[in-house]
Amino acid sequence: MKAAVLYSGGKDSSLMAVILDKLGYDVELVTINFGKFDSSIPARKSAESLGFKHKVIKLDQKILADAVDMIIEDNFPNNGINHIHHTVLEILADDYEVIADGTRREDRIPKLKFSEIQSLEDRKNIQYLNLTGIGYKTINDTSKRLFKLQKGESNIHNSSDYEMEIRVLLKEKGYDTDEIFPQHIQSRVIGWRENE
Repeated sequence: MKAAVLYSGGKDSSLMAVILDKLGYDVELVTINFGKFDSSIPARKSAESLGFKHKVIKLDQKILADAVDMIIEDNFPNNGINHIHHTVLEILADDYEVIADGTRREDRIPKLKFSEIQSLEDRKNIQYLNLTGIGYKTINDTSKRLFKLQKGESNIHNSSDYEMEIRVLLKEKGYDTDEIFPQHIQSRVIGWRENE
């Protein structure tokens, strides 16, 4: 069965891909792009380093623009990022029976409530999986055992998550993204640990 894993190139979505692959799913790593900036490059490199199929799906820039409007209104990214994530899942559910992402227990965004997951699965007749039951420490420990990781402050060149194109559009509109997004370290997968 084909499984789409929303893929940023980071350790969380990479771990989800490995889990599904080991369970026998036909895993396809999917990175979303809105055509504002080619944020898919880090994810493509990470997917290649792990040997997974990778696909970039281009979606309507209006989804991104609506999210940016929410972020500007809130002066905070959560609602805008969740808007993108929910929309992406709805779109992917038309083409895949299984959709997964690297959302873990401590994540605030993007995140679906349990009732939203049930609704999505029932309405679209799909399976949705994530890492919600697994904590940050376990994911870090497992990822260090599996992957070579490259760490650095999050920016538009080392991640393929929704935030990157949001940052580009916000800057175009004259906003200081450092005031909206908290500084954080991004881990990108650059290969398998066993290949050292």
